[in-house]
Amino acid sequence: MAVRLRLTRVGSRKNPVWRVVAADGRSKRDGRVLEIVGRYNPQPQPSEIVLDRERIDHWIARGAQPSDTVRKLIRAVERGAPPATAAPAPGVTAVAGPDEAPATDAGTSEEATGEPVTAEESASVADAAPADEGRPADSSEG
Repeated sequence: MAVRLRLTRVGSRKNPVWRVVAADGRSKRDGRVLEIVGRYNPQPQPSEIVLDRERIDHWIARGAQPSDTVRKLIRAVERGAPPATAAPAPGVTAVAGPDEAPATDAGTSEEATGEPVTAEESASVADAAPADEGRPADSSEG
């Protein structure tokens, strides 16, 4: 019997919570397990990762193979931090963390330059905005 250390989903719909289990490699993802050795909840920030290292080492010593995801979770716990997230995919905007200021248009706000914006400056910025040349004029008169 080939034992695998892998994840089993136990959360509700749109609320994934995962158990780290030792299971026969031939059983279904959410099927019969030999032992529950941890849990992983990706929703809170930072993610909650709880692993029983003693039992995981026991299973690995007897030939169990961890899945790639479980291997990453083990490394994250060893480092003392949740797994590093990859860079955002192309077209996805990164969200500022609690210690970072959100991105603003440079020169259009007091926060960007540190100086108050005068009415003349804000009018010149509004005049410099490009017009929608490709769109037909709104003809709502009638």
